[in-house]
Amino acid sequence: MKLYSYFRSSAGWRVRIVLALKGLDFDLIPVHLLRGGGEHLRAEYAKTNPQGLVPALEDDGAVFAQSLAIMEYLEETHPTPSLLPGDAQDRARIRAFCQAIACEIHPLNNLRVLKYLVRELGCDEDAKLAWYAHWIQEGFRPVEKLLEGSDGPYCFGAEPTLADACLVPQVFNAQRFNVDLSAFPKVQAVNAACLAHEAIAATVPALQPDAE
Repeated sequence: MKLYSYFRSSAGWRVRIVLALKGLDFDLIPVHLLRGGGEHLRAEYAKTNPQGLVPALEDDGAVFAQSLAIMEYLEETHPTPSLLPGDAQDRARIRAFCQAIACEIHPLNNLRVLKYLVRELGCDEDAKLAWYAHWIQEGFRPVEKLLEGSDGPYCFGAEPTLADACLVPQVFNAQRFNVDLSAFPKVQAVNAACLAHEAIAATVPALQPDAE
């Protein structure tokens, strides 16, 4: 397998966590999102992923895009350990949690959105950071409520699931931009439990081969 990604991409990090939890080996193909205007925007990379986004996963001659789709692909092709456990209702709750982060929070604070705020709309640094913090906190409020019912250290019990793979990178992003997370103790507790997990700890951006 080949993973096309960038060390600080939260979408790419989600996939790294799943690969690590399942003990799957892969070759990293770095795609720098800033260098030279963004390597993901070059025609060469478009041959791999026409969307011009990371991550992309190449496996057995096929290439897959979109982190949630990749995560579910890995779950289906390598079902042990299961990261989408339980019955249909349990799995729906995990999927909904993943989408609450990957579809509701992350897109509003993605790199291309932040660039647009500055370059096209003329937002200064303070306005950009205020935007970022607002959508993190708006998104984490329902996430905190969802986590209150957890009976284990992770999002949905005693073992990590796809939900944890989505939560950890989003908390990292919030901390990187100095967003106040004091109203979200459960989010912080689950994140701490995840980072204490050996496999997840090895996926943090600073430890990646392309880290700067």
